[in-house]
Amino acid sequence: MAPETPDRLADRASARERLLAAADELFYEEGVHIVGIDRVIERAGVAKATLYSAFGSKDELIRAYLQRRHERRQERITRGLERYDNPRDRLLGVFDVLSELAAESGFRGCAFHNASAESAPGGGVEEVSDATRAWTRSLFVDLARDVGARDPKALAAQLVVLYDGATVGSRMDRNPGVPTVARAAAEIVIDAALR
Repeated sequence: MAPETPDRLADRASARERLLAAADELFYEEGVHIVGIDRVIERAGVAKATLYSAFGSKDELIRAYLQRRHERRQERITRGLERYDNPRDRLLGVFDVLSELAAESGFRGCAFHNASAESAPGGGVEEVSDATRAWTRSLFVDLARDVGARDPKALAAQLVVLYDGATVGSRMDRNPGVPTVARAAAEIVIDAALR
C-alpha cells in the first residue's frame, strides 16, 4: 500500500467536503431518508467507495451533515449576537438572527426538526439533534441570567418555545416575518420575568 502523500490527503479531504456539501444541499432540501446515497455521490462527483471510505455509512454521513449544521448554527448565532451591546438586546437578538435566516432563499425550517421527524428514536440524528437542543437551551439560560431574570431556566424554557414556534411557523406559513412576531412576544415574556 502506498503511503498517504499530502496530495492524496488533500484529495480525500476535498472528496469528503464535496460529499458533505452535496448532503447538506440535498438532505436539507428533500430530507435525509428520501435522498439516496446515489444522488449524493452523483452531486458530489465521487465514487460510492469514496463515501464509504469517508463516512462508513449513510447514517454517518447524515450525522456529519447535522453536526456541521449544528456548528454553523452556533457560529451564526454567536456572531450575530456580537453586534448587541446590552444583555436584553442580545437575548432578543436571537430572534433577529432567526429572522435573517428565515428570510434567506431556500429556508426550509430547522434541519434538526426535519431530520428528527423522518428518523426513528435513537441513533445519530437524535444524538446530534439533542446536542443542538441542549446548546439552544443553554444559550437562552445564559442570556436570561445575563439580563437579570429571577428564574433564568423558566424564562429560557418560554423563549425556546417561542423560538421553536417561530422556526416552524416561518417554514409552514412561508413567512419570514414570523420571528419578528415571536420577538415581540419575547419582549413581553422578558419584561414579565424581570418584574
